[in-house]
Amino acid sequence: MAGTDEDTVAAADDALYVLTAVLLTPAKFPSALGDDYPEACAALGMPPLADGYGLVLGQDGGGARWTVVIDDVSLVAVAIASWDCGMEYDLSPDERTVVAALPGWPLAVAVAAPGVPAPHDPAPDIADGPALTPPDTSTWGPAQRRLGADEIALQWALWREQIDDAEFAPSRQRAEAAAGAAGEAGRDGEADLAGTDGSNRSDRSDAEAGRSGRLTAETDRAEEAAEADAAGKASPGGGHSGIRRVLAEVRAYVDSPPPLGRVRSSFAPGDARTLRADGPGWSLVARTDDIAFVLLDDEPGEVLPVGRGPELPGLLEALDKMAVRPL
Repeated sequence: MAGTDEDTVAAADDALYVLTAVLLTPAKFPSALGDDYPEACAALGMPPLADGYGLVLGQDGGGARWTVVIDDVSLVAVAIASWDCGMEYDLSPDERTVVAALPGWPLAVAVAAPGVPAPHDPAPDIADGPALTPPDTSTWGPAQRRLGADEIALQWALWREQIDDAEFAPSRQRAEAAAGAAGEAGRDGEADLAGTDGSNRSDRSDAEAGRSGRLTAETDRAEEAAEADAAGKASPGGGHSGIRRVLAEVRAYVDSPPPLGRVRSSFAPGDARTLRADGPGWSLVARTDDIAFVLLDDEPGEVLPVGRGPELPGLLEALDKMAVRPL
């Protein structure tokens, strides 16, 4: 949420009209900037401090874009919470908390300060280095994939209601149905053979034996295929190679902790937690008491559900224990 028109901080020897602010901490950072906290910090050229930063985005009196980095994380958290509740909050950090004043904005901001020129990058002669620019989200890629995972976590109920739990239930019904169909085909064949006269009895016996063998083999294959399909839907990842790869990398996180912020845990209704994990080319969103969703760079716009099965609950529990949590 944007701050009030009067919100200002000192930056780059000029007053800054505050438009919005975000947290950059191990547990909460703009996911468009990276898969983990150190990567997000690197996008701004900042070292990954353990306590994190607050980012204040605004314009100076000439309309230039500036990002002021402060180390008073609590102040920014209170401001964001107030704005989210529709309350005004005067975000005015003490100059002693300012770590850096960076030209440009690392994220897209849809509002502008009134009474000043339109947002633009500072002139090169007053900017210390190239201006920050938001990641390109016009085409599918890492930034858009991570933003998609953000949206699923935010609108979990909406995405969850599109999934039928029956798709993940292990069952022999398909195998039995396939076997039944093969049996019907067998009975039809027997009826055809029974219509021949006795002079063809020997040929009929040979044909019956051959057909019986074929039906048995077809039934066995149908049962195996249906059982494999049911087992795939019952197991996390099923038969999708991309999901299997993601789950293998997530399991590896449990044994060898990844960079800080790659696995995060946040509030969810009841006793559950919302888990978020990211890695090279993938994002995972899950509820500890429910299923998971996977997004892949290789599959633009696709949201792949992962059933609980026998393995996912334990994996999610282990991830939650090692995940970074908001203070």
